[in-house]
Amino acid sequence: MSTGTTSSPGPAAGAGGAPTSPRTAVVVEDEPTIADAVARRLRAEGYTVETAGDGPSGVELCERTRPDVVVLDVMLPGFDGLEVCRRVQAARPVPVLMLTARDDETDKLVGLGVGADDYMTKPFSMRELVARVNGLVRRVERARALVGAPVEAAPAMRFSVSDGELEIDRAQRRVRRAGTEVHLTPTEFDLLVCLAGSPRTVLTREKLLEEVWDWADASGTRTVDSHVKALRRKLGADLVRTVHGVGYAFEPTGTQEAP
Repeated sequence: MSTGTTSSPGPAAGAGGAPTSPRTAVVVEDEPTIADAVARRLRAEGYTVETAGDGPSGVELCERTRPDVVVLDVMLPGFDGLEVCRRVQAARPVPVLMLTARDDETDKLVGLGVGADDYMTKPFSMRELVARVNGLVRRVERARALVGAPVEAAPAMRFSVSDGELEIDRAQRRVRRAGTEVHLTPTEFDLLVCLAGSPRTVLTREKLLEEVWDWADASGTRTVDSHVKALRRKLGADLVRTVHGVGYAFEPTGTQEAP
C-alpha cells in the first residue's frame, strides 16, 4: 500500500479552468510514475491531492478525506477499481474519472454502470485529464446550485413516451419513466437534460462534449458514445436516435408537456 500526503493548494485557478476555491482530489493508481505525475499536475491546478496505491487504501482514503473528485485506475491490487467505485459511491456520491489500460467498450460500460462519470484510456494526455477533472467538478457545483432552487428556476421537463411519461426533475436531479424512478449517474443525467433541452434536434458529439463535459475536443467523442449507450440501457433505446457520422437526437413520442 502506498498513500501520499496532502500538499498545499496551488494557484487559485489553473490554465485548465480549475475551480477558484481549493478542492480535494484523490488519485488511486498503483503505478507510482503515473500517480505522481497526475498528482503533480492537479496540485499545479490548485487541487489538494492525496494518493493511494491499492483498492482498500483508496476506499479508506476517500472515506477519510471526502474528496471533490476521484481519479481511479481500473486495475488495482487488493480489489479492482470497479469495486472501489462501488464502495465509494455507496458511501457518498462523488465524481469519478476512471483510467483503463484497455480500449474496450464493455469495460467502459461496466465502469459507467458502477457510478463512474467519465473514463480515459492509457496512455492519455495530461492536459485532457485536467480538463475533464475540472469539468466534473464544475458540473457538480452547478448541480448543487440547482438543488432546492425554486421550481421556476429549474422546472421539471415532461415528455410523452411510448409507455407513458418521462419526467426529468432538474431541481432534484431525478428521472422517472412511466412512474418508475430510473437511477442515472450525474453525467448521464446532464447528458439527458442536454438532449431533452432540444427535442428532435440533432446535437453533434462535439456539441454534447462541450455542453456536458466542458471539454471541446474531438478526441473525447467516444466518451459521448459510451454514455449514450449507458443511457439507453437504463431508459430504453427508443429515446435517443443516432444520426450516423453526426451525433444524437432526443426523440419522445409526443410534444413536451407544460410544467
